[in-house]
Amino acid sequence: MLTVQDLHVSYGGIKAIRGISLEVPDGSIVTLIGANGAGKTTLLRTISGLLKAKNGSITWNGKNITNCPPHDVVKVGIAHAPEGRMIFANLTVQENLRMGAYLRKDTEEIKRDLDFSFTIFPRLKERLWQPGGTLSGGEQQMLAIARALMSKPKMLLLDEPSLGIAPKLVRTIFEKITEINRELGVTVLLVEQNANLALAIAHTAYVIETGKIVLSGPAHDLAQDEEVKRAYLGTA
Repeated sequence: MLTVQDLHVSYGGIKAIRGISLEVPDGSIVTLIGANGAGKTTLLRTISGLLKAKNGSITWNGKNITNCPPHDVVKVGIAHAPEGRMIFANLTVQENLRMGAYLRKDTEEIKRDLDFSFTIFPRLKERLWQPGGTLSGGEQQMLAIARALMSKPKMLLLDEPSLGIAPKLVRTIFEKITEINRELGVTVLLVEQNANLALAIAHTAYVIETGKIVLSGPAHDLAQDEEVKRAYLGTA
């Protein structure tokens, strides 16, 4: 389980996260919803070690990982597929995937995990030797998720997986996220602007406004909440 307790993060004089506390149970999908600038991406970047917390703690299965460097966070079993995908544009699909396994030495397992990535995302196998930068937005998102999975994580941090993707591929991406959670048992912490889709696949949801959690509960319940419908779902 991931536990975030009274976390505070600042950019210079700007307080981006103001005392956030949350829990992500093992094997679950938890989503963070909120407007742009609410602090969602900042939270993921702080968990993965890309940003430093000013106060508070981040605990993973009883181990304090607050302000650990990113490679140590990967070592404990947390992988991050960042906003904007951030693939290596000049490397091939296969090279990108192998970069995800850079801390691993289990050659045979790496090969099996590559094969599994192609089972989840067959399109990547079709484009194995293409440079990552030549892929479509949806294909690059598949590659970013598959690359994160190559570290063999217990938990996956996904930041805006639908961003810049053709609508017909968005549902495919979300189906694959559900499949990864169900088939591999990988816990998922999901940041997503498409609140309808996020709430449809998540078990638990947190609503973040100006760096604070203002609402939380079972995702199905929040999807029925009148305030959430009005602010984030375009209904009510």
